[in-house]
Amino acid sequence: MGGVLKDGAPARVFARPYLLVRGLAFLPSLVSLIGFSAFRGMMDTVTPLKISLFANILNAVLDPILIFNFKWGVTGAAVATLISEVASAIIFITMMIKKNLIVPSKLMKKPKLERLAPLLKGGAALQLRNFALNLTFLAVTRVTQSIDETGVAAAAHAMAIQTFQIGGIVLLALSTVAQFVIPGEMVEKVGDDNVKRGGLLAAKACVNRLMSWGFVLGTILAALQIIMIPFLQKATPIEDVRKAAKIPSILASVYQCFNGLVFIGEGVMVGTGSFMQLSISTMIATLGTLLALREFPAIFGLTGVWMSFGVFNTLRLAGVVYHQRYNGPLSDKRLKENSSCNAI
Repeated sequence: MGGVLKDGAPARVFARPYLLVRGLAFLPSLVSLIGFSAFRGMMDTVTPLKISLFANILNAVLDPILIFNFKWGVTGAAVATLISEVASAIIFITMMIKKNLIVPSKLMKKPKLERLAPLLKGGAALQLRNFALNLTFLAVTRVTQSIDETGVAAAAHAMAIQTFQIGGIVLLALSTVAQFVIPGEMVEKVGDDNVKRGGLLAAKACVNRLMSWGFVLGTILAALQIIMIPFLQKATPIEDVRKAAKIPSILASVYQCFNGLVFIGEGVMVGTGSFMQLSISTMIATLGTLLALREFPAIFGLTGVWMSFGVFNTLRLAGVVYHQRYNGPLSDKRLKENSSCNAI
């Protein structure tokens, strides 16, 4: 907590009990994440969707009860999330046992190292990326909290984040689609009509279509979010918060234009197994964001924080472009090299 809030910050009173309760949700949250990934690996996206829907509804029902009826305040919100996470984990474990994805009698059996090697290699690279993402958002939160001690900047930032997430959730879903559509398209197969389908060229065409749709959808979402900003600002009666959130909310909306390209492009990286390049790209973006956070907020305040977000996503987009043009399995350069080898 000290990495975000300064000593004596008013938010510490609320943050400490919240974090203590939320910390207990780490293990069930991890179980749910593994369950989600397991079902997605089986091309079953419906089961995790139903479980997540139930968990979120449970959280939404418990929030007002624990916050207001029980008068637990912020701690009540953390308890509601913890209960929903535990419920989600229990359901995932039950479903995985039914699908034989988990065999209780073999849970304590030591796995062989050669079987763990691919998982450890890919997992380590993705963990490096997650570290970079968490470091970025931690730095953003710390800078936002230090802008003022009245809570206006923090509240305005929360409003801008909500604006950003309206379209971000949709675009992130497209990233998930790319992660399991592209690997299937890369495999050549013969249909019942004896016609060959799939392969690298087909996968590249699929990537191009997804990227195009990502840009179009991102632009549409950006326009819709800008239209909705006046309505979102009614979420608070405090005029200072509304004013502080206005420009960051506009920036959050504009960024959706290329966020579709970023999210889908990174989904393609995961789908093609380019884990290390994805991690390096994210690390570079994080470094650029940290440098921007040292300069922009001092000049532009909260708007400078969101300008730093723009640096983060622009550098991630550069990584996507480099992957698709030069060194990815489906890059223009690699496909040309494969065509030349086949011609010889």
